[in-house]
Amino acid sequence: MSEKFFMAAAYLLATNIFAFVLFAYDKWCAQHDRWRVRESTLLFWSAIGGSLGACLAMGILHHKTLHLKFKFGVPFFLCLHAVIIALIYVNPSNFIEKILGITL
Repeated sequence: MSEKFFMAAAYLLATNIFAFVLFAYDKWCAQHDRWRVRESTLLFWSAIGGSLGACLAMGILHHKTLHLKFKFGVPFFLCLHAVIIALIYVNPSNFIEKILGITL
């Protein structure tokens, strides 16, 4: 496999782990009456690739599951990421050329 694949996989792994830890930390802060993580920060990390980690944290920790922006937003990001990964997997050169305007 190419170096680009491993870099992308490492990026997704790191963002998902960080998103999970961020949600877990926010849950801990909520239980211990501490300063919380901003909702925009949690959604940002979900949007840039950490949606799977955020979904897992929401399900395992039962955190932010009643907030509509998380209940529907994070799964939306997960579906969006899955579609993008599938498009890149099927035809990486064509997808990158059409979306980003970069010729490989």
